[in-house]
Amino acid sequence: MHDPMSTFLSLHAWAVFTVLAAAAQTARNAMQRGLTAKAGVAGASWARFIFALPFALTSVSVIMALDGGTPSFERGYTTWLLLGSLAQMFATGTMLLAMRDRSFVTVIAYTKTEPIQVAVFALALLGEQLTPIKTAAVLLGTLAVMLFSWPRDGGNLARDLRSAGWGLLAGAGFALAAVGYRGAITHMQGVGFVSAATITLTLTLCIQTALSIAWLLIANRDALRTLFVAWRESVPAGFAGALASQFWFLAFALQAAPAVRTLGLIEVLFAQLVSWRLMREKMTPREWSALGLLLAALIVILGA
Repeated sequence: MHDPMSTFLSLHAWAVFTVLAAAAQTARNAMQRGLTAKAGVAGASWARFIFALPFALTSVSVIMALDGGTPSFERGYTTWLLLGSLAQMFATGTMLLAMRDRSFVTVIAYTKTEPIQVAVFALALLGEQLTPIKTAAVLLGTLAVMLFSWPRDGGNLARDLRSAGWGLLAGAGFALAAVGYRGAITHMQGVGFVSAATITLTLTLCIQTALSIAWLLIANRDALRTLFVAWRESVPAGFAGALASQFWFLAFALQAAPAVRTLGLIEVLFAQLVSWRLMREKMTPREWSALGLLLAALIVILGA
């Protein structure tokens, strides 16, 4: 007789990893608030790469010792790795530019077009095609998150056109990053999926850390110095970021990027729950509608 829980985990391990990634990412974002007050938005954003690297190096050492295999990199691995690493940094930078002109929640609404863009890029670059049901879930989830994230007081779309452009570019960058990571992981042989995901994550963070430190040395040395002075805030945020990334990469190793990023929209629900608990705000009819749409999308993507 099969254990129902074991059967579920074998079929939906990617979903478990995705939910854990979203939860860890929500925690990381909360931890970064204190760091942002000290090092600024830009400094705190690049810290997610710098302080995650030591934890990734520790993780890959342990996992490779347990795996015992020898990784072999297929042709194209480096290209996919660079695409994911650089696209994520581009997305982070453009999101910061968008936030200069518009509120955080509005920018997030634009960047959460990512699942749709992931589906397009995954089809074009990896040949991974979604079923009609999964496509509907992607569209439904994206609509739900945009309804969630949109400010209650609305806004002037014409005035915010530049910010919208940066936000959509950020979404495209995050989408390309997801596809790049999926492509890199699937181009590694000789080890299990856990090792493939962890090695790819570690190499990614090596690239991103080097570029982040170089950028801060050139553009904002004070922010870089503050990150290390404020190590009590930086280290926990780095650990949470490394944990979130580990789970994201494990999910990408097992499932196509569009499905992972659509289920990953549950992060918005986690963030909303934290916000409602802290601020004691009542939900608007629009937010209740968004909640229903989001839950429907998550159920569809899990059952498809």
